[in-house]
Amino acid sequence: MKAAPRVVLDTNVVLSALVFGNGLAARVRTGWQSGRFVPLASAATARELVRVLAYPKFRLTPGEQEDLLADYIPWVRVVRIPDPPPQVPACRDASDETFLHLAATGNADVLVSGDKDLLVLAGARGMCPVMAVDAFCRQVLGE
Repeated sequence: MKAAPRVVLDTNVVLSALVFGNGLAARVRTGWQSGRFVPLASAATARELVRVLAYPKFRLTPGEQEDLLADYIPWVRVVRIPDPPPQVPACRDASDETFLHLAATGNADVLVSGDKDLLVLAGARGMCPVMAVDAFCRQVLGE
């Protein structure tokens, strides 16, 4: 039996799957909940998700935020990022390096993002594949 792919989901992908939960985002959510892939997270990516869920524009109560996290955290494999972190390709947005460090340290099979600063790294030397959500659903989830 082949192991489920190890996948780094950018915060925007997790957020869409948890908060909006329809279309492609719903497929991603169903994918992690059914064990079709293993989402990876680090302390830094988890902190960012918690911070973003609290944005006023989403109008989520603390209880709703906890419920959404409970639909994600149980499926996550936590990866400890070493200090110093591994070398990764240069990224236009330094705040996105946390996802690159996670992908490198966690031996990710793919990084999924809607962020152009990460998507531009698709095919970068020494980097796992970087895909948009639609490509991930088609190529990895087979949908």
